[in-house]
Amino acid sequence: MEAIQQVTSIRRTFYRFTIPAVMAMLVNGLYQIVDGIFVGHYLGQDGLTAMNMAWPIISLLLGTGLMIGMGAGSLISTYRGRQETGQARASLGNALIVIAFTGLASSAFLLQFGRPLLALQGAAGQTAEYATSYLRIFAVFSMISIAASAMPFLLRNDDSPKFATALMVLGAVLNTVLDYVMIGKLGWGLAGAAIATVTAQGVVLLLGLSYFLSRFSTLGIRSSACLPDLKKMADILALGSSSLVMYLYTGVMVALHNRLFMEYGSATHVAAYAIVGYLMTLYYLLAEGISEGMQPPVSYFHGEQAADKIRQTVWLACKVTCVVGISWIALLNFLPDTIIGWFNQGNAALLSEATNGIRLHLFSLFLDGLIVISSVYFMSVGRGGMALVISLANMLIQLPFLWLLPKWLGLAGVWLAMPLSNIVLAVLALTAMWRALHQPSTQLKFVNA
Repeated sequence: MEAIQQVTSIRRTFYRFTIPAVMAMLVNGLYQIVDGIFVGHYLGQDGLTAMNMAWPIISLLLGTGLMIGMGAGSLISTYRGRQETGQARASLGNALIVIAFTGLASSAFLLQFGRPLLALQGAAGQTAEYATSYLRIFAVFSMISIAASAMPFLLRNDDSPKFATALMVLGAVLNTVLDYVMIGKLGWGLAGAAIATVTAQGVVLLLGLSYFLSRFSTLGIRSSACLPDLKKMADILALGSSSLVMYLYTGVMVALHNRLFMEYGSATHVAAYAIVGYLMTLYYLLAEGISEGMQPPVSYFHGEQAADKIRQTVWLACKVTCVVGISWIALLNFLPDTIIGWFNQGNAALLSEATNGIRLHLFSLFLDGLIVISSVYFMSVGRGGMALVISLANMLIQLPFLWLLPKWLGLAGVWLAMPLSNIVLAVLALTAMWRALHQPSTQLKFVNA
């Protein structure tokens, strides 16, 4: 009876964090997806191509925010599991300091290297102009984008997952309304899409900071907790680095695919890849939300040194991720015309290429979710180095596939590189996670934060 009660309690805890996290990630993803829908309908193929070439560069901001949020969140929950509230509060304060520094550095980077990075992907003419106007806005407001990306994770680890989700819903609704006004009515193009996103992110950031300054926050922001602590800042970056690498991996892979599609195909293939990317992102956000919902309880159980609870939580996350992934793949293959139509307005060539992309590029998509689970698991138990190895491998293992398959198979090889490499990496990452979960001596060894 006690074992059944423990399983029920773990399920309840898992879903308490996971459902708001999944909703928050889906809502967060709507920023990008809604932008794509409006751009596809109002600017057409050139607009979709430009956004897909700008996205790998913008992913630097999203990945940095995710790194800080996940790294600080792991520290906060671990300290809370050890009943060390002061240390948890100091972790929150130092996360805000890291956000400020990385925001300034990101602005300088985008202003200096944004346009050359677009050129490396083959951007030219109208596509380059669209993409540059989009990047310029994010370059100026990098700190807002980074802070808004980190905020939901900080809120969830302050034991407020529902408020985090509510903020993300508000931001997504505001972004949708502003997209309609700025792209559809005012005709501001991709610059309008960027302004809409940054404005919505700014609202989310201000409300999140207001929460931490209020009596409702478990930790709260205190001036004493905002004193720079190099050790804590380093721990935040180290624990969350795998999340940044995961995002950078996605950005680099999108950029390489863009270049290869321009080399072996045309702008139509890049636009089709953009649509397939949006559909892949929907699942990836679900998987990311499941893993992020898993993180607070796993970190807490790690602080308690409760190995059995960790195993049950991770196994539950893997099952949910697989079911969701396989269901999404089936739906995409049964209703490709309807779903692609969200982003396409009567372009038959684009519809044909995107349909082909769904069949070739997404058949092993559910494995990507399991890879994310394995990386977040290692990060959650303080093994940031192993999490980083998995994230780096996710990027490096694709390179030989991208180099060889297009030479042998042409365009089909470009589409197949990612799913085939995912199969190889999933075997390695899941084996490593399984061994770690079933070695109690390793699992129970507490890693000092």
